[in-house]
Amino acid sequence: MFTHAKAITSTAIYPLTNQGWENFRASLTEAERNWLRLNQFKGKAGQSCLLPDAHGGLSKVLVVYDASEGTRWALAGLADTLPAGGYHLECGWNAEERSEAAIGWGLGCYKFNAFRQAENKTPPSLYAGVNTARAEAFIQAVALVRDLVNQPANHMMPQHLAAAAERLANEHSAAFSQLVGDELLQHHYPAVHAVGRASAHAPRMLEINWGESAHPLLTLVGKGVCFDTGGLDIKPSQYMRLMKKDMGGAAHVLGLAKLIMQLQLPVRLRVLIPAVDNAIAGDAFRPGDILATRAGKQVEVDNTDAEGRLILCDALAAAAEQQPDLIVDFATLTGAARVALGTEIPVFFSNNRGVTANLQSVAETSHELIWNLPLHKPYFEQLKSQFADFTNSGGSYGGAITAALFLNEFVPESIPWAHFDVMAWNNRSRPGRPIGGEAMGLFAVYRYFESIYQFKE
Repeated sequence: MFTHAKAITSTAIYPLTNQGWENFRASLTEAERNWLRLNQFKGKAGQSCLLPDAHGGLSKVLVVYDASEGTRWALAGLADTLPAGGYHLECGWNAEERSEAAIGWGLGCYKFNAFRQAENKTPPSLYAGVNTARAEAFIQAVALVRDLVNQPANHMMPQHLAAAAERLANEHSAAFSQLVGDELLQHHYPAVHAVGRASAHAPRMLEINWGESAHPLLTLVGKGVCFDTGGLDIKPSQYMRLMKKDMGGAAHVLGLAKLIMQLQLPVRLRVLIPAVDNAIAGDAFRPGDILATRAGKQVEVDNTDAEGRLILCDALAAAAEQQPDLIVDFATLTGAARVALGTEIPVFFSNNRGVTANLQSVAETSHELIWNLPLHKPYFEQLKSQFADFTNSGGSYGGAITAALFLNEFVPESIPWAHFDVMAWNNRSRPGRPIGGEAMGLFAVYRYFESIYQFKE
């Protein structure tokens, strides 16, 4: 994927912006310009072209990228299309821009081949001109998220998710523990147990702890619904088809945890993942049931397909008990968030104005769009119950907000908290971002963590 020394025979890649193309075009020979015309290369963003030398070999590679997106995806379309061999960059990019381009190059090489024969193809290697250790950490973290989400549900039930979390913990000398089945009741996770009890795959609470006790406590919580039938309020088949991705929140926090541990961010990290299979069986929880929660609040089940918030509420309550410096959760929680902003923009909420402003700010510096929606408390009225403290599902409007307001009931106002509602899936293929499982918000959130923790001791 990468080479740490520039080979004598490596081929130059020239990344160009739309504006820079015309100036560069003037430096080409007439033969090269003729070749570009023949290949209908017009210098538009997303285009690339391989220029031959006089002996029929490869002379240089041109690629035009959209400067407004930064350099992360500038080379992503090349990594899987160039012939084997060594390549280097010929451009005026600084070290950060080169590192970002290396991330895109690496993610452009990503393929999920766990269940099919991989192509016997030697990938090209890039000399980026910088130390690629940071880029490789991001590539591995994103690949971990994608791999977990892409796994079919029969290979990614709660016990498999637990095994993946334990492997990650072992790789970084972190502590891993889990509560399984009825242990959840003994240790006061009643809502997690209720949602997962009907499945042959026992529900679990997974936990990872890492870092030095003197550092600030950062707690990540991820929704781990390994498959979601919708429960007794069963989903139509077209909406159930992709529900293997409903553990995408868990995948995201494991990807972030990998980044934090690999890049040695000075925090004390705690990861909590409630892992369940929302199955239909004789012991499945029902509409109208009133469920106990770890926080002592009673929740009436309005809809069994709003199960993610039920397992998250126990995990968030447990997270708050240690009074962390910050709680961040990720969840594939609502279709309403997708209706509001589409499938490619993560929605986030926060109970803290400073966290909101800083997250929105890093969206620009990280070149990853995330967008804030309000915790509009008057909408909580939609969750009113005649028989319990509140219900788990509101009306047909503002569904992402009412889901966030539900979770907000389990996080004290004194603890800064951010909630990310993500798709975790690419519906279309773009350079470096194939159809399938995807990490969304990871670059922005990690940049935010660095901004507040990098120099804290």
